[in-house]
Amino acid sequence: MNQMLSLFEEEEHPSPPDLVPAAPLVAASHLRRIVADSTDRVAWLRARAQGITATDVAKLATPKSLQNAVYDKLNGSSFSGNSFTDHGRSREPEIAAWVLGRYGIKPSTALFHAADHRRHLATPDGVGTGSGQGSGGLELAEIKTTSKEWRSIPRSYLRQVWWQQYVLGAERTLLVWEQHRDFVPVNAEPECRWIERDEDQIAILVGYANNLIALLNQQTTSGPPPAH
Repeated sequence: MNQMLSLFEEEEHPSPPDLVPAAPLVAASHLRRIVADSTDRVAWLRARAQGITATDVAKLATPKSLQNAVYDKLNGSSFSGNSFTDHGRSREPEIAAWVLGRYGIKPSTALFHAADHRRHLATPDGVGTGSGQGSGGLELAEIKTTSKEWRSIPRSYLRQVWWQQYVLGAERTLLVWEQHRDFVPVNAEPECRWIERDEDQIAILVGYANNLIALLNQQTTSGPPPAH
């Protein structure tokens, strides 16, 4: 990529820190909050339907978007994938292996719930023990594929990342993306940026999520929402 992203001033591939084992209590804490695993897709989808996920939160940018999210949660989505999502699924294991080898963040398929709210859910692509400035905490990975060159991180992806950090109790996330042209990777290695935890943004997202849960509860007791 020839042009640096405007949102960050870090080097293109941050140097991986020396890995330091996390405190056992930290690891045990998030592992006790596993709800389902995406390898059992039926159970995973059923569990996701009962709560608010990072995918849901990514769309919650305005009060109006809450109403759209209510409809989608109650009625489901007709979107079952396309050639771009198929490409992303096929490339994710390869990119995850790159993340593991370079940064020590292990691939993850688990669905977690937040420590204080069982309906706040997230399935990060990778979970690792913190190191360096984040000693003793958790670090996540989120993997994307894109046909476009990014000049900044898409805001919806940032919302996903912050939500996952909140649910897992993580300190930062390595957002990794691979650009492709006609489904052929453009570069030999994917691009990546560390995204630090943002408590202010997390508070906004938690507020939206709780409002969405309240609206869902209201709709399920008073009847279905009007069609779009």
